[in-house]
Order: sequence, then structure tokens, then C-alpha cells
Amino acid sequence: MVRADAGRTATPARMKTPPVVSASEWEEARRELLVKEKELTKAKDAMAAARRRMPWLAVEKEYAFDTPGGRMSLLDLFEGRRQLVVYRAFYEPGVLGWPDHACRGCSLVTADQVGHVAHLHARDTSLVLASRAPQADIGRLKARMGWRMPWVTILDDFDADFGVDEWHGTNAFFREGDRVYRTYFINERGDEALGSTFSYLDMTALGRQEEWEDSPEGYPQAPAYEWWNWHDEYGDAGPGQEWMDKVAETQGGRQGGGEAEGQGEGRGDCCH
Repeated sequence: MVRADAGRTATPARMKTPPVVSASEWEEARRELLVKEKELTKAKDAMAAARRRMPWLAVEKEYAFDTPGGRMSLLDLFEGRRQLVVYRAFYEPGVLGWPDHACRGCSLVTADQVGHVAHLHARDTSLVLASRAPQADIGRLKARMGWRMPWVTILDDFDADFGVDEWHGTNAFFREGDRVYRTYFINERGDEALGSTFSYLDMTALGRQEEWEDSPEGYPQAPAYEWWNWHDEYGDAGPGQEWMDKVAETQGGRQGGGEAEGQGEGRGDCCH
């Protein structure tokens, strides 16, 4: 039971908290729990690997979206990349807060959490948010809230056809030439874990495209960390020799896939 204070804070009432222990006891307890943390990480890796083996669904219908640059098709939203992630954000007449705000959940869970899209672009993946609000309203909302991710207007049955007409959800698509395929779908509480670069990549057909991943034969893969860069320095020049040297040092002790957890004795890392 908690008591609300002016709708902003909550004061615990008779909350039964864990015991206070010594530093050594705390570390021992943390190490015990770390075993389960690593099991969870490995389970997430296995789930992402299973997603990469999901059958694909061909998208036969044409869809149209309004964007700051004019009308675009679903294929256009890829912007030449092989993968596309589309989050259905509820911002339109009838949504609580309209027109000053988008849905509170969509704003908190996705719009406020999305990382810089340049990192996704570096893995051949585009990301857009899609709503039914006109572009003028979306532009004003993004400017006021400080959001920079691409956000398009749905003009047809895209939301109904992909399970996001009544509730938020995130669809992943893959492009082969001019052919588009639906490869995965996450909704409800699954959307809570999205927003970071890796969370989006882990739901795509190609994944993070790193060598440690369990991916089908022939999928693009590169050494872990090698492609990482500052969001304003991706480009033809590449990450630079200094970073590649750091990657080589780091690879000596880590194999990716969650091995970064723990104490890291005798291993390089990207921070030093």
C-alpha cells in the first residue's frame, strides 16, 4: 500500500524492505543473482536467434504515408536500407491529450526512449513512428517535446492490416529489391523493452549482425564492437584505427552475447 502525495510521489507504508548487510555479503548476494542475470541474457540471445528464423510474410498490398518530404510508400520508408522497424504511436483526434500530446504510454515507452537512429542506420536498418495525425501536428509535437526520430502519417489500412489499429505495436520488415516482407511483430508489454539500438536490432531479421550471434547461414556478420561509432561520425571514413585497435584488445577477452556482465578481470573494454 502506498500513499500518493499530490499525484507525484508515493510514500511507502510499512514496506518490508530487504536486510542491510556488509559489503562482502552484498557482493556475495550480487554474484549469486548474477548467475540468473546471465541466464536471462542468454535466454534473450536465444529468443533473438529464434526470431531470425521466423518465416516471412510477403507484403502484397501497397501502403501510403505522408511525411515531411511528401507522400511515400512502405518501400520508400526503408530509404534504401534492407530493414525497417515501424512503431505505431497513437497521436490523433480521440487520443487523450490531443493535440498537445500523444498517448502517454507511447510517449513514455517509445518516443522518450528511442536512441539515435544513426546507430540503426549503421546496421542497414531504418526506424519510423507512424500515427494518423497530420504532419503539421506531428511536426509541432516533435519540436515541443524535443523528439527527432522520423514520424509519418498513416493514410490507409496499414494499422489495421498489421495489428496496430487499436493498440500500439512494433512491426519489423525486410526488403529484397522491391519486395517487402513482414518478419516480426512485438506489442503490449513487449514494447516496454524497446527503444534502445540493440532492442530494435534484436527483433529484426538480421539481428545485430555480429559474429557471436546464432544466425542462419549466409547472414551478414562482423566482429562485435567493430561497427560502433559516435552518432555524428558514421560515414565512409570508418571508425578509425585507434578504435579498431581497441576492438582487437576487447575481443581478446569477450565473445559478445552478454559476456560483458560480471567483473571483467583481465579484459579490455570500450571505455578506457
